[in-house]
Amino acid sequence: MSYFAMALAWLFVALALMVARVGFPAAHLASPDTLVLVHVVCIGWLSLAMCGALLQFVPVLVAKPLYSEKWALPALGLLTAGLVALLAGFLGLGGRLPAWHWLLPVGAVLLTAGFGLIVVDLGLTAWQRPAGPARFVLAGLASLCATVTFGAIFAFAHAGWAGSIGETILASGVPLHAIAGLGGWLTLTAMGVSYRLLSMFMLAPDVDDRNSSWTLAAGVFAITVAVVGGIFAIWLSSGLNAVLSVVAALGLATIALYGRDVSGIFRSRKRRQLELNTRMAVLSFVSLAATALLGVLLILTGAFAAQVGAFVFLVVFGWLSGLVLAKLYKIVAFLTWLETYGPVMGRAPTPRVQDLVAEERASKWFVIYHMAVWFGTLMLLADQAWAFRAASAMMMIGIVGIIREVIRTRQLADVQSPLRLPDGACAPHLLFARS
Repeated sequence: MSYFAMALAWLFVALALMVARVGFPAAHLASPDTLVLVHVVCIGWLSLAMCGALLQFVPVLVAKPLYSEKWALPALGLLTAGLVALLAGFLGLGGRLPAWHWLLPVGAVLLTAGFGLIVVDLGLTAWQRPAGPARFVLAGLASLCATVTFGAIFAFAHAGWAGSIGETILASGVPLHAIAGLGGWLTLTAMGVSYRLLSMFMLAPDVDDRNSSWTLAAGVFAITVAVVGGIFAIWLSSGLNAVLSVVAALGLATIALYGRDVSGIFRSRKRRQLELNTRMAVLSFVSLAATALLGVLLILTGAFAAQVGAFVFLVVFGWLSGLVLAKLYKIVAFLTWLETYGPVMGRAPTPRVQDLVAEERASKWFVIYHMAVWFGTLMLLADQAWAFRAASAMMMIGIVGIIREVIRTRQLADVQSPLRLPDGACAPHLLFARS
């Protein structure tokens, strides 16, 4: 719960920055202000939310306990401190704070330590049964290692501590850093977790391992080509165009195969009436398909470089954030139910998981959020910065509503009083879950 709370707080900060015209599109993509915004979103929001979900869910995937429960809190502390130091370093680069460039390497070291604890903890847990969705998690963790390595090199290079090799990698390697992070760590992991969550919540059979293996292979091949091929291309000074073209083709294949797998889950489900989290996940899948279509159109028209900001925005806020928010809504309710009513099951009447939420009330906030994301993408493509700020404000309204619903779930506010707290049940704490 602490990871989720911190992640949602960083998401609110990111949206506030966009409304306040900090970062792209008010500033250049490579500007320090944009670096602040990007890392608030990708580390503060998406990575912390993903780590929190995986710490709870990887043990479910492999039917084994987490390797070390004690590492979760130190990892959160290191990641938070590292992100704050990194952001302060970026603000120094942009002249908004004193130019203490040493904060960038300090932030990189703290983030490396925090993500290192996460990788070892989750990796050793998943490795006990590396099958099914757990393979996607392992691939995602490997991509996280590549992402952190690139990021650390960039941080040291910005501080002038990485030498000529670091400067060369900084000059050309940003696309590789982004692909490893967004495509490998966040997307492959989200795909793997979604397989199990969708099957679990829709009462559907698990995806056939042969099908998911092809999806995983295409995704891993894409990330491998990006990282390994990209490094060789930088070393040979041959440019990244050929490498990125191959990665784009493999990425499209991965999305197509994933779409086939998800369609199979929906067709074979036993629960015909979809819950809110699944319906909203469908909107994130629509954004993923739109991302693939947009990428193809931009490449064919030669406009990808000019519109890469709109493309990344749709990936980050449409596909990844949309899926995380949808599943977070369900995960919080499920964990709250387990924590509160699990100990008294069979000894007292208890509500259903669905009784902890008010889906009809919550649905409008998700719709506002997704409509705002799609509108914001169109405004970026049309180069209408003022309208994009309006879309960001709409997104913020949606997020505030979703956060309010999550808080109500933790407070059991929508559970009828006779069932709310039966004898022996304890009210959950807002920011952490009792084990």
